[in-house]
Amino acid sequence: MKNNRRDFLKLGGLTGFGILGGGVLKGVAGELANTSANGKYYQPLKQHFNMSGYAAPKLNTVRVGFIGLGMRGPTHLNNMTKLEGVEIKAVCDIRPDFADKALKMAKGAGHNPQVYSGTSDAWKKLCDSKDIDLVFIATPWDMHVPMAVYAMQQGKHVCIEVPAAVTLEECWQLVETSEQTRQHCMMMENCCYDFFELLTLNMARQGFFGELVHGEGAYIHNLLGLNFDKDGYYEMWRLRENVRRDGNLYPTHGLGPICQLMNINRGEKMDYLVSMSGKDFIMAGKAKELAAKDNFFEPYAYAHYRGNMNTTSIRTNTGRTIMIQHDVTSPNVYSRIHKVVGTNGTALKYPEPGKISNGGEDWLNEQEIKALTEKYQPPIVKKVGELAKKVGGHGGMDFLMDWRTIDCLRNGLPLDQDVYDAALWSAIAPLTEQSVANRSATVDVPDFTSGSWETNKPVDILLKEGGNTQVKL
Repeated sequence: MKNNRRDFLKLGGLTGFGILGGGVLKGVAGELANTSANGKYYQPLKQHFNMSGYAAPKLNTVRVGFIGLGMRGPTHLNNMTKLEGVEIKAVCDIRPDFADKALKMAKGAGHNPQVYSGTSDAWKKLCDSKDIDLVFIATPWDMHVPMAVYAMQQGKHVCIEVPAAVTLEECWQLVETSEQTRQHCMMMENCCYDFFELLTLNMARQGFFGELVHGEGAYIHNLLGLNFDKDGYYEMWRLRENVRRDGNLYPTHGLGPICQLMNINRGEKMDYLVSMSGKDFIMAGKAKELAAKDNFFEPYAYAHYRGNMNTTSIRTNTGRTIMIQHDVTSPNVYSRIHKVVGTNGTALKYPEPGKISNGGEDWLNEQEIKALTEKYQPPIVKKVGELAKKVGGHGGMDFLMDWRTIDCLRNGLPLDQDVYDAALWSAIAPLTEQSVANRSATVDVPDFTSGSWETNKPVDILLKEGGNTQVKL
């Protein structure tokens, strides 16, 4: 048996298990998460270095480069222009006009970054630059890991838009590279910084809910029009993801806050999951409708799309349960659910406004919730919350995340999300694909911490340290 930490299932190589008979998979689905492409059972090597709780040397000034300036990159760039102790040193997009727009934004705020553009490997030159400490990656999903790995190998910390990776092998590549280089690898899960999520995290840390029993999260957001918009995602990349994969492709928005509440990777871990997708009722029909008017959509009219709704259940090591859903194509009302159930209380965010119960069968009234909000308001919200709302970005949570990340780097503090979170939360997507492909069979969830979850400590997301980075509005 070859003990190679990355010698395991390559989902793309098995094309969704199409080359394997159902009889082969029956009874071993629980091992699929740790099975290599050649059928050998995979056992991870000893951890190179524990990145959980790791504090890199302080950076008085954080020099930042941005790769990918379509939808998300400019938001982060704008946030960085409002923080002291930040220099925007480089911007990169394969499309020169997008890079030029970013350059103008940076110059308007007093920065003068180098522009990298026009070629498919321009991003490597940005990563090679000696005057960059942190690289933001906001490109199509399949480019995240190659860019992040290369940047870390060049001595750069990386922040990656969600999801950080799309395959299990890529998840392990991030873990190994971060451990070997001791460079931070943070997935920019902004929903962990939304105001109600931070409130419930603080309440959980102070025991309001008692022992946590169950959590729910989701990404229910009608993106059907945007997925089929030729001027939307670059070269229709997100639509292509929906064509070739069937599972929960975007789990982290609903999952991340629940994982932090349950201290996943820090005293608790996921054990196994089961996942089910319905059929596609909408996407193929939309593609055929468009193809009748525009030949551009002809290839998409005959594609096999994933199911519109995916529901996944996860069981943790201590017996807690997590339910997450994914639906971005139905005419559904927006929701991330964010439900917390404990032995002493419950909270539910959607439909808004958020609701809280202290154990009774009814929700507390508006005045009672206001009192609890004042009592449990996290320090980070007290300090930066109103400023974040003024800057904007999903109601301010984008700015809270970027401010906190820079503040941690400037103060030499561990980041709120480490590489194990990036790997685990992203791995849910390919794991659900495995389960769906085998009639919702049980699939084990890998332990990316290699056992250190038992002793890892919860991070200080509530601002007990740091907090001295000033905001310039």
